[in-house]
Amino acid sequence: MRTTLDIPEPLYKKAKIRAVEEGSTLKEILLRGLKHELETKAEPPTESNTSYWANRQLRPEFKAFWESGALSRGTDSTQIISEDRDAR
Repeated sequence: MRTTLDIPEPLYKKAKIRAVEEGSTLKEILLRGLKHELETKAEPPTESNTSYWANRQLRPEFKAFWESGALSRGTDSTQIISEDRDAR
């Protein structure tokens, strides 16, 4: 299938230089990059490829403060922020 892409000039130059250095074509470079992007995103989440925020832990002092119930009044903003980050 054929398609037309608008590639920013600096990115095009870098890709063209890489193709020349490798002795390949711009088409091969673009297809390899597209394939890598699609394969990377299709992997199920693991500890090594999930975001920093998905793997973070509370500091012990804050966890104790949290568990004491001192923050029980009002909206849990950390939950809202976490859900927003996970949705991205």
